[in-house]
Amino acid sequence: MNEQGVAPALLGATVVLAILVIRTAVRELRKPGSARHEWTFLRERRGLLTFLGTASVLSAVSWTVSGPAHVPWVGLAALLVARISSKER
Repeated sequence: MNEQGVAPALLGATVVLAILVIRTAVRELRKPGSARHEWTFLRERRGLLTFLGTASVLSAVSWTVSGPAHVPWVGLAALLVARISSKER
């Protein structure tokens, strides 16, 4: 684990998540109703299971390799994997 702990990873992951939220807001302004469609994968069973499964596996690997320092990125990565897998259907 690095000397700084989780703070740098948390800040970085928060910035990336904010960018995703801003992108969703801009799309919603251009096309009303698109935000609900874009994030609906978290309400579906497949999307939620993909998110939880990916988060579990990546958390175990990340914790083993670097301790809790990169766990915030795990949540973001799991979110993106679930989002991509739901769009492939």
